Amino acid sequence: MVEFEIRANRGPGGGRRLSRERVAYFELMRQGYSRREACRIVGIDQRTGKRWRNGWHSPPNGRKPVPPIRGQVPASDSGRYLREEERIHIAGRLREHAGIRTIARELGRAPSTISREIHRNGMAVRGDTSRWSYRPHSAQRRAEQRRPRPKQAKIQANPELSEFIQRHLNLRWSPEQISQALQACFPGRPEMHVAHETIYQALYVQGRGELRREIARALRTGRTMRKPRRQSQLRRSRFSTPMVMISERPAEADDRAVPGHWEGDLIIGKDNGSAIGTLVERSTRYLLLVHLPHGRSAEQCRDALVSVIGTLPAHLRRSLTWDQGVEMGRHHEFALATNMPVFFCDPASPWQRGSNENTNGLLRQHFPKGTSLIGHSPEDLAAVAAELNARPRKTLDWETPAQRLAKLLAKAS
Repeated sequence: MVEFEIRANRGPGGGRRLSRERVAYFELMRQGYSRREACRIVGIDQRTGKRWRNGWHSPPNGRKPVPPIRGQVPASDSGRYLREEERIHIAGRLREHAGIRTIARELGRAPSTISREIHRNGMAVRGDTSRWSYRPHSAQRRAEQRRPRPKQAKIQANPELSEFIQRHLNLRWSPEQISQALQACFPGRPEMHVAHETIYQALYVQGRGELRREIARALRTGRTMRKPRRQSQLRRSRFSTPMVMISERPAEADDRAVPGHWEGDLIIGKDNGSAIGTLVERSTRYLLLVHLPHGRSAEQCRDALVSVIGTLPAHLRRSLTWDQGVEMGRHHEFALATNMPVFFCDPASPWQRGSNENTNGLLRQHFPKGTSLIGHSPEDLAAVAAELNARPRKTLDWETPAQRLAKLLAKAS
């Protein structure tokens, strides 16, 4: 905090504000104080602080307009922020009446980024809100002035909280233990509650110099820098038998021209206590439901899938695509039993099983989230599958999955 003596409010007609007050005001703002608090500390009216920040476009008594105070802010080269040349491009294309999505596509940005930039940094022409102008250089200056907003860290701003954390770190408590102790010791004081990640951030990110050595003594690991939990190049396979990834799946499965390629997943019941397997054929969208009454372990899923897939003719058992759930831990045994290879999606890529994801959404009408799935018999599952397979689909030119599959079986015979 800046060293500045709080003076009494001069009131109306109190004379010219001293420049040192402006310096103190903007220093407080830079440190993260709110506008109201900075005005109170310096002893100025909030309207004065607003005029210092934004200028005075129409002062009384015919005086000249007062420009806002511009701080020198270093430009950012980060790709996260729009650069000045990108803003120039936006302005030029707006003059040519190009659309938001067109501009976004040309710059490789999200349409929401372009729309937000225009609305935040554009301005009304001569105060007329019906006429809007976007000036790139002014927009760049406003964005740079708005960007630096350092806030005082919660631990740093609260000496009592900081002392409590430091005392328990000296006792070799972990940050998570300290976080839980804060909630137990100060139940009615939210200002004394911090997440364990906040403590880690204070240690690792804000630590400098001598504090680095203190960290090594305080934390059990002795590390002064964070270590990633996993690195992509060192990631180990979830299964003992190597997975075959979706990138190696035959091209005929991608264009859906050849039937027999299936997508699979589980829908989970209340409290993760029950599940139903779902299988969707990519070409016809034909649905099969897998009964799992006793659980969804790798062995139980393997046996149930072998039982269901075994009812299909050989030419409809070309491949199965699944996510990397632990229920497919016996995928190699399933593939040997059914002569049907299993391909795995990339992590966090549900669109690679788009037909199955869409069907699971439809199934939630019959098996709502938050309900138990244990009470559904194989006959119940067969009835639900038959209902969906008899429903016309736009993607099938309004044929039903059952009709499309029947045509394919007729051609094969």
